[in-house]
Amino acid sequence: MRMIFMATATEVNAKASGTFSIGGDLVVNRLGYGAMRITGDGIWGEPKDAAESKRVLQRAVELGVNFIDTADSYGPNVSERLIGEALAPYAKGVVIATKAGLTRQGPNQWLPVGRPEYLQQQVEMSLRRLKLERIDLWQLHRIDAKVPVEESLGIIKKLQEQGKIKHVGLSEVSVKEIEQARKTIEIVSVQNKYNIEDRAAEDVVDYCTKHNLAFIPWFPVAAGKLAKPGGKLDEVAKRHGATVSQLSLAWLLQRSPVILPIPGTSSVKHVEENIAAAGVTLSEAEWAEIESAAK
Repeated sequence: MRMIFMATATEVNAKASGTFSIGGDLVVNRLGYGAMRITGDGIWGEPKDAAESKRVLQRAVELGVNFIDTADSYGPNVSERLIGEALAPYAKGVVIATKAGLTRQGPNQWLPVGRPEYLQQQVEMSLRRLKLERIDLWQLHRIDAKVPVEESLGIIKKLQEQGKIKHVGLSEVSVKEIEQARKTIEIVSVQNKYNIEDRAAEDVVDYCTKHNLAFIPWFPVAAGKLAKPGGKLDEVAKRHGATVSQLSLAWLLQRSPVILPIPGTSSVKHVEENIAAAGVTLSEAEWAEIESAAK
């Protein structure tokens, strides 16, 4: 049996997670960072410690993270602004992905708006806050049931043609919706909720794997029975001196070569711990043991 070697967090670089080429030309280390948690409670308002939030972003990049995912609705606007302030001008190869299509009415409140004129406005504002001339990966945060997706993505295609967006992705969609969107514009990524315990998007993962689309799982860390003290993830993690979070991320990395986990945190310590998941290696028998427990 191949045993796990756990290096200290500062020794493990995100490069150890391998790479994936988004859209065929944006090569990123597979273990990224999700910048939702650097805002206030309820993903609303300013963080308690803006300086720490910036240190988290900077530390992630120091440890090899070159794929950072955010959205205009995180804060709203706060996450994008902090990224621009902390990281611009960006190190070579750093890819910033953002999203639009959800509006905010208060803490933990989200309402889809996919009107073309609104999305165009938000793209322009994201460019300004992120201090970018072009968004490498822009994602439709939600499909608005009141607006045909062809209309929402039609204006994005025009912005892409103008050079303001390089690649386009979707969030929280079905296979049918992905195929419908692909008739309007080239889709290179999908971001759905997915982890070792929540497999509702299993068919979407398989579709993305087949078509070589990046699959970006949000809520990537397991939080149910498997992860509880005494659960199978906890048991295997302790066996190897790892954490449940690290094992959850390692499972995603081995699940499919197109998966790009983006664990988020507002703590430098936790971002180091998450990145150390790139150094977690289990045998096929151990993964099978975890899969069996999950089923």
